[in-house]
Amino acid sequence: LLLARAANEAQARRIGDQAGGRVFLFLYTDDIARDRRDMEARGVAFDEPIREEDYGRVCVFRDLYGARWDLIEPARRPSES
Repeated sequence: LLLARAANEAQARRIGDQAGGRVFLFLYTDDIARDRRDMEARGVAFDEPIREEDYGRVCVFRDLYGARWDLIEPARRPSES
């Protein structure tokens, strides 16, 4: 993942709010509980507990600049169990 640096003051003011407060980056995992524990131990701030959705387990965290990410463990299909 490569993110561009802000090239001027107007762009710099948008850092952390590129998506207007919505999640705009997604990080997939095979073990959300493990990765959340590891991330929290390194100081990552989470906005919510892990929740169940039709597509899997998910929780929102913020990066160093305040951008919101989804940490997602996709639901397993019956053939994958």
